[in-house]
Amino acid sequence: MHFILIYETTADYLQRRGDFRSAHLTLAWQAAERGELLLGGAVGEPADSAMLLFRCESADIPSAFAKADPYVVNGLVKSWQVKRWHTVVGEGAAAPVKPEAAG
Repeated sequence: MHFILIYETTADYLQRRGDFRSAHLTLAWQAAERGELLLGGAVGEPADSAMLLFRCESADIPSAFAKADPYVVNGLVKSWQVKRWHTVVGEGAAAPVKPEAAG
């Protein structure tokens, strides 16, 4: 299964993230090394949100990540949510659906 962790960041996120970036990246790379976090990064120019793609069996894993994330703990994230992403196309799709099966 795939889950997207969506962060809504504060207006001063870019100015404040330097103090917490190393700890945040350490947490993220640890999740990646465990095979849970596939991709993550800021969204927008300038960044006003962030998304992290997890492959795991439960929404508990991305939720636990958010609760431990220095960006969340230190108020750089206004709100966050986890959504299941029903991936059907692509090499890494959790439930691949080919055109002939879609009918």
